[in-house]
Amino acid sequence: MAGPKTPPYYSPTYKKNGANFPSSPHSTRINVYTLAITFTVLCSIAYFIGRGSVSTFPASNVAATIPCIPLKITSTTDVSNNSSASSTQVDFTASHGDDEEGEGVVDGVKVYPPCDIKYSEYTPCEDPHRSLKFNRDRLIYRERHCPDKSQLLKCRVPAPYGYKKPFKWPKSRDLAWYANVPHKELTVEKAVQNWIRKEGDKFRFPGGGTMFPNGADAYVDDIDKLINLKDGSIRTAIDTGCGVASWGAYLLSRDILAMSFAPRDTHEAQVQFALERGVPALIGVLASKRLPYPSRAFDMAHCSRCLIPWNQYNGVYLMEVDRVLRPGGYWILSGPPIRWRKYFKGWERTRDDLNDEQTRIEEVAKKLCWKKLVEKDDIAIWQKPYNHYQCKEQKKKSMCPAQDPDRAWYTELETCITPMPEVSTDEDVAGGQLEKWPKRLHAIPPRISSGTVNGVTAESFEKDSQLWKKRVGYYKSVDHKLNQPGRYRNLLDMNAHLGGFAAAWVNDPVWVMNIVPAEAEVNTLGVIYERGLVGTYQSWCEAMSTYPRTYDLLHADSIFTMYNDRCEMEDILLEMDRILRPEGNVIIREDVDILVEVKKISDGLNWNSQIMDHEDGPMEREKFLFAEKSYWTTPKTQDSKNTTRPRF
Repeated sequence: MAGPKTPPYYSPTYKKNGANFPSSPHSTRINVYTLAITFTVLCSIAYFIGRGSVSTFPASNVAATIPCIPLKITSTTDVSNNSSASSTQVDFTASHGDDEEGEGVVDGVKVYPPCDIKYSEYTPCEDPHRSLKFNRDRLIYRERHCPDKSQLLKCRVPAPYGYKKPFKWPKSRDLAWYANVPHKELTVEKAVQNWIRKEGDKFRFPGGGTMFPNGADAYVDDIDKLINLKDGSIRTAIDTGCGVASWGAYLLSRDILAMSFAPRDTHEAQVQFALERGVPALIGVLASKRLPYPSRAFDMAHCSRCLIPWNQYNGVYLMEVDRVLRPGGYWILSGPPIRWRKYFKGWERTRDDLNDEQTRIEEVAKKLCWKKLVEKDDIAIWQKPYNHYQCKEQKKKSMCPAQDPDRAWYTELETCITPMPEVSTDEDVAGGQLEKWPKRLHAIPPRISSGTVNGVTAESFEKDSQLWKKRVGYYKSVDHKLNQPGRYRNLLDMNAHLGGFAAAWVNDPVWVMNIVPAEAEVNTLGVIYERGLVGTYQSWCEAMSTYPRTYDLLHADSIFTMYNDRCEMEDILLEMDRILRPEGNVIIREDVDILVEVKKISDGLNWNSQIMDHEDGPMEREKFLFAEKSYWTTPKTQDSKNTTRPRF
């Protein structure tokens, strides 16, 4: 009986072992010299054929390192003396052919078929049907609940028919195509509050909100009259229960970067609308787990009728806000119970109920040592202390035991106060004083200057910043589209390290979601926030808490090296395909051997891709793959019974 055959496509779980390659005494009798001659002749033929396939470009050293593998490679000119010099550019113009619904293996490449149209807005870890199996207490069922390996889709999530490129920023702040997010529910539910209006084939976002009837811009101006939003001391913010993220959208014009989050709930597609507008957002909920951010991350936290029960569960949700607030940071609350004497009838609640709620919130804030700065009209603002010097002893019993305050990936909430770093006097800022924006971006982050980030020094931080400035400049010289104003808005760095990639884009009209993988050896997300950037934790063995088609550009540095033997390469690439917009781009940096396998799978995803040489020249084993996702959508009319079913 013959042994099992070698799989026709790459699988990270496939191992060359005795079962796959049985030893035989006859194998030693094969003429070694005959094999060597045959091998040399075949490789020579493949080499000359390969040279012809790369047109006028000089041959890359990849052919030497991976003999006999047909591979389309574009070599670049020597940029060792000037990395920003003009080089051979990536070109995808040759290739938007018809998207076929084929599956199986074609020419040795596994082909991934389109999923059923019902998966057009599939969010694997926040699936509304799966969530019903979990506890509804404290909204636990709306937390992340990811499918197991046997339930993973092995197909490409489709865009809805008529999908168009989003409007360019800043126009996208106010407009989105209806075909991209075909949901009218909020236009009806929130019509009086002016969240969103449908105008023909477009949605318009007037900037209204439940607690800002005059618009988000005027509401932000009202906050600015109470705390200074203009001097650069406030750069990062978090909006809990963000709606369509109008608050965050209007903060951007003030150089304040807000991380907005909301659950996937009855207010269909809140976060999807936010990202379609070009505003940072994630699907998320305050329930039983820590928010996926480090301690001392945000200068300002905000809740405008966000419906989070701050007064319940012994104040645990306010304690979590306290953990992620920077020393001296602000918490802003508008909506129930603030100004309840005026609104209690409209809120359909009793005076006593609302008064009790506000009293309890005030008690928790006092327990946290927060100072209430102001309550004016519909807005109340508290400030977190700069340190625990004065209140440490009196609150000693309430402090959390020794723990890692930055650990926040599936970490249970605790009903205790997260201690701030020790200080010598009551005038010191716990954890170190931050520079104002924009100096904050390139200043040495306090976590690094204090030596709390293992293996990172001030010198290595500065070298990393210069390295990524060079690399991003090189990317732009290779792909001219990266220089087109408005071509990209939402960027994702899948392995951000110190945030150097994002920092290099600071003068472009883009924002970057910086991911620090949960499996990273060193947790650097706190450093990223101290630079005035935003991001989150994520394991790439699971789906991201976002909707399909929400990023214009994905950057993956050594992701597949990190996840080797942890999870399958194809599942990571399928997730990348899910969250990437049609005609969006991908840049993957890896060892050339890994990139060859990545390219096989990307071909099966119908990406147009080329492997390019390293910015320091062809002698480097590390290369990068430039890819573009093909434009394709579901047909105009589609009977889900007759479409290709997703494969598990």
